[in-house]
Amino acid sequence: MKAELIFDGQLTLGEGPVWNVDQETLHCVDIMEKRLYTFNPKEGTHNFIQLDDYIGAVALREKEGWVAAFKDGFYFIDKQAETIEKIAAPDNEPADNRFNDGKCDPAGRFLAGTLSLANQDQAASFYSLEPNGMVERLLENVTLSNGLAWNADGNILYYIDTPTHKVDAFDYDLETGHLSNRRTVIEISGEEGSPDGMTIDSDGKLWIAHFGGWQVTRWDPDTGKKLDSIELPVANVTCCTFGGPEMDELYITTARDGLSEDDLADQPSAGGIFRVKLDVKGFPPNRYKG
Repeated sequence: MKAELIFDGQLTLGEGPVWNVDQETLHCVDIMEKRLYTFNPKEGTHNFIQLDDYIGAVALREKEGWVAAFKDGFYFIDKQAETIEKIAAPDNEPADNRFNDGKCDPAGRFLAGTLSLANQDQAASFYSLEPNGMVERLLENVTLSNGLAWNADGNILYYIDTPTHKVDAFDYDLETGHLSNRRTVIEISGEEGSPDGMTIDSDGKLWIAHFGGWQVTRWDPDTGKKLDSIELPVANVTCCTFGGPEMDELYITTARDGLSEDDLADQPSAGGIFRVKLDVKGFPPNRYKG
C-alpha cells in the first residue's frame, strides 16, 4: 500500500477529512489557517473558504452546507453565501480551550471535543450537539479530544484522547446518545507517535493516523492487535477517511505544524493530502440532521 500525494496544499494543520458522496469531493480544514477546503480528486482542483476563527472539524448536513466546531462552539456554514451562523456553545468551557475533531453519529448528532490551548491536562471535554441544537457534555477530564468512529450497528463508539495513547470503546445508545461501559481496546506505543484521527472500515477494523509517527495503522478492536501499516513521507499524520466512487480509497491529511525548518526541508510534502487504494471499503459519512 503506497500513499500517493494528491494535493500538495502545505496545510499548517490539515485535519478532519470528510467525503462528499454526492459531489465526489473531499472537505477538510486547516485549523491554524482558519480555512475550510474542498478538493476535487478527479479534476485535481481545490478551493477554500477563509474563516475568522479556528475551525476544528466539519460535517455535512442533510440540508445544504456544513455543521462545524469552531473554537468556542457549534456553527452552520452556508456553502453558497460563505456565511456562518452560531448554533450553540457549551456552558463552562474554559476560554482558552478550542474544539478539535468531530463527526456525526448515525442518528444525526454532531459530536466533537475540545483541547486546552494552554496545554492543561484533563481540562477539556467531549460534547454532543443534538439535531434540535441542544448541547450535552458527554465526557469531562479530557486532555486532547481526537479521533472517533462508530461500528456498523452504531452501538459502539471508539474514541481517542490523544495523550493516553489508547483507543477506548463505549456502549453507545443511539436513541439517547449516551455513553456507558468505557473500556480500552487498543494501546499504542509512544515510539509509534501519538494517535490522532481515526476511521473504521466495513470489516469493523480501525484506521488510525499517528501524529509524529509517519504512518496510518489498521487495528482489530476486538483483539487489540495491529494488522497493517501505511508509511508516509511526512511525520505529522493527522486524520484519515474513506472516499472515492467505490468508498475504497483512504484519504489522509497531514500537517506542517510543529516541524522545524530542517524537518520541512526533509519533508517537502508535509501538509499535503495523500490517497491510498485499498481492498476494503469504508462507510459514507453520517450527516447532521439539524
